[in-house]
Amino acid sequence: MEVILLERVGKLGQMGDVVKVKDGYARNFLLARGKALRATADNKSKFEGMKVELKKKSDEAKGVAGKLASKVDGKTYVVIRQASETGQLFGSVSTRDIATLITAGGDEVSRSAVILNAPIKTIGAYKVPLDLHPDVEVSVTVTVARSEAEAERIARGEDVTVRREDAEEEAEAALAAAEAFFEPNDEGDEDEAEAAEPAAESEGEKKPAKAKKAKAKKDDAED
Repeated sequence: MEVILLERVGKLGQMGDVVKVKDGYARNFLLARGKALRATADNKSKFEGMKVELKKKSDEAKGVAGKLASKVDGKTYVVIRQASETGQLFGSVSTRDIATLITAGGDEVSRSAVILNAPIKTIGAYKVPLDLHPDVEVSVTVTVARSEAEAERIARGEDVTVRREDAEEEAEAALAAAEAFFEPNDEGDEDEAEAAEPAAESEGEKKPAKAKKAKAKKDDAED
């Protein structure tokens, strides 16, 4: 689909450019967010009449975005979440969460301005870009941790997670210790079993002897 850009769009073009994009991208993003118009003859004429007003609005928005950028650029925001020992979150941190966090700090940012390819699913420090205006982009650091104290450790560059290999080794060591703890009892059982075997053999030896005596008496009686 061909569209007319109503503002600068990264990797596509400047305001007024006619570009060809995939239909889904045009419908779901460019047209839906008012960033473009279908490149029809009527819309091309319409754009010429809108151009001056669009440029004025863009400049005003750029000024507002610039002020916001100077306040948030480089700032660090902490998100507290529950996670496993290996650092895997019981959930995730989304663009909505980050936008809400920044706004709660007094700087209003929309969810659409947060550039995140996929939700954050492990603890750590992440550099997150903010697209505040087509000409204004900054970044913030989002630290995801299980506590404020852990967030401080992450900020110092410490590794606060237990690697899966280490966790498995610890589990194996604990299992070995538990088995060692129960070994004396097991050995005792084996000793008892071994002690019982000679007794059984003795009883087995007595039975043939009794059988011989009984046979001898029978033979005497027959004589």
